[in-house]
Amino acid sequence: MLTNLRSDVRAVFDNDPAARGWFEVIFTYSGLHAIWGHRLAHWFYGKKCFTIARVVSQMSRFMTGIEIHPGATIGKRLFIDHGMGVVIGETCEIGDDVVIYQGVTLGGTGQGESAAKQYRCWYSGQNRHSGRQAG
Repeated sequence: MLTNLRSDVRAVFDNDPAARGWFEVIFTYSGLHAIWGHRLAHWFYGKKCFTIARVVSQMSRFMTGIEIHPGATIGKRLFIDHGMGVVIGETCEIGDDVVIYQGVTLGGTGQGESAAKQYRCWYSGQNRHSGRQAG
């Protein structure tokens, strides 16, 4: 687990030239906080503690402005830069080495529950920019 946390921090340095030090990154990068909150919520989700998972997810959303459903699958070294308004839905599977910028929605169809269950998104090694919606 500690290796994953270090990998998440390393992703910030690899993708943001403005990152100056470990202390700054760990305490001020909301994208990193959202990813860590998701990893905890996803663990509860995997243990079928759905309500606790959603509470952790919503607390993270409140603190960061980034909404990640606890059922979403996120790979290693995800970097969310300027993440306000990012939404990652339950059906989304994000691979390794992905960069996401503000205002991006991944995984939602807006067509009801049956359509959402049939829809899956998968991203790996890609940048997702504001103003572009996956779908």
